[in-house]
Amino acid sequence: MPKLTFLGAAGTVTGSKYLVEAAGKRLLVDCGIFQGTPELSDRNYKPLPTDPKTIDYAVLTHAHLDHTGLLPRLVRDGYRAAPSSPTLPPSN
Repeated sequence: MPKLTFLGAAGTVTGSKYLVEAAGKRLLVDCGIFQGTPELSDRNYKPLPTDPKTIDYAVLTHAHLDHTGLLPRLVRDGYRAAPSSPTLPPSN
């Protein structure tokens, strides 16, 4: 059975991070920073809520900092999945 875990943006609109687990794989959707009050910003300095070495894929919904800002830290801490291409914009 697939499992969805909210790792950020729960109770606030910043720090988007969701972990989807299914078929023996782990997919991180977004890896954003928390923005706003000092209490929220302080969350950016806590350890990531899951071990980056165990993540198979990462997907970004869009390129705002609250969805992408912790990607460098994710890589620094061990995420090593193969790179992929961004989606091309729709043609008219």
